[in-house]
Amino acid sequence: MNSPSAALNPPTHSSATELHVTYREAFFVWLRVAALSFGGPTAQIAVMHRILVDEKRWISEQRFLHALNYCMLLPGPEAQQLAVYIGWLLHRVKGGLTAGILFVLPGCVSILGLSILYVSYQQTTLLQSVFFGLKAAIIAIVIEAVLRISKKALKNRMMVLLAVLAFAAMFFFHIPFPLVIIAAGLIGWIGGRYSEHYFFVLKPQKTSATDSTAVPPADRNVTDPYYQPSALRSLRVTVFCLALWITPVFVCWRAFGAESVYFQEGIFFSKMAVVTFGGAYSVLAYVAQQAVEVFGWLTAPEMLDGLGLAETTPGPLIMVVQFVGFLGAYRHPAPLTPLWGGILASLITTWVTFVPCFMYIFAGAPYIESLRNNKSLSTALSSITAAVVGVVLNLAVWLALKTLFRTSVDVSFGPLHLLSPVWSSLNVAALGITLAACCMTFRLHWNLFKTLAVCTVAGWFLYSA
Repeated sequence: MNSPSAALNPPTHSSATELHVTYREAFFVWLRVAALSFGGPTAQIAVMHRILVDEKRWISEQRFLHALNYCMLLPGPEAQQLAVYIGWLLHRVKGGLTAGILFVLPGCVSILGLSILYVSYQQTTLLQSVFFGLKAAIIAIVIEAVLRISKKALKNRMMVLLAVLAFAAMFFFHIPFPLVIIAAGLIGWIGGRYSEHYFFVLKPQKTSATDSTAVPPADRNVTDPYYQPSALRSLRVTVFCLALWITPVFVCWRAFGAESVYFQEGIFFSKMAVVTFGGAYSVLAYVAQQAVEVFGWLTAPEMLDGLGLAETTPGPLIMVVQFVGFLGAYRHPAPLTPLWGGILASLITTWVTFVPCFMYIFAGAPYIESLRNNKSLSTALSSITAAVVGVVLNLAVWLALKTLFRTSVDVSFGPLHLLSPVWSSLNVAALGITLAACCMTFRLHWNLFKTLAVCTVAGWFLYSA
């Protein structure tokens, strides 16, 4: 008798393809996913769902959500980790590496090429006018991210309070992002034990067991002994990935010294790789503040330019850190030339950002069931996600102050720091483009590229006028 799954999934290819996906076929599908990975994690996950679930039927809806829930628990770009996870299910480690590398590669190449063009032609009026419009539009995009996360996370007054406290901690007291995330997680973990109804907000999806004879290959492979938890295998994977992760940083330390920009960027972005809960927007405020105000790798307007580049290229939004790494070493390249220093730093930054993503999947995915059904972990994640709302709001305000005002001053009252705008320096043209971008995004519901294109043209016209 045919299984219900087979009845619901009539064959669209040959029966052999239905039972087994070749690595070659998967390779070209992952290339296609990578080429279409524009528009941030929501759009990227939607592309994978359309291709892998609806079109190819390589994984069921339940298993896709099952994998996505696990990736949402992890630091780092969830869309890229989801690709690694599904690739791993289809073709083990080789499949996961292929899916994850191809997902990042187009964005890495694009950002590196655009970074070189940026430092070569930054002073031209054309490039300045293009980025003038992009920077104003980015504010609307970040506001949309605040609202999107708020709908998912702020389900009660406790979650709203956590979001407010996170915003105040970063905006007024300059408390580092990692400490905000750790504190939120501890509050959720402890609070969930005593007042579960306040903290158990992000509940895991319930998924039914999948028949091992079902057509989707990824679902069938879950029952393979290879995919069952193994402490020894997870330990080997973790040790190997940690060695890959830190080796380039160690080499930079030995070759250039602890004070070199290459070693400092390797250490800084390695730390970012383990605290990027809630997506790229949540950590960018901290990256921007540290890179601009502490390390001096780039200026605030340049950080906005990098965010605009990342928004308009394929791959995870967190690729903006590659731009930051490039400019930091381009400005402080010793003992290399500026260009080669920037290239080396951008590659190191990308390496330490994404190698941990593979480690999380290869070592942790077999334990996904126990992790997903852990209520204490869910309450901690709920609080972290609520705090991320405040963190991303901090990013939106920081970007607005840097974009809309030519001058802002830091006013201090003891431990309280307030970045206050000089109202006479308001850039009316930038404000107009930002308001137009908000209208296109929230009222007209235009897609990202249409909005950015219109704002770019408007920026060119108003900047040149």
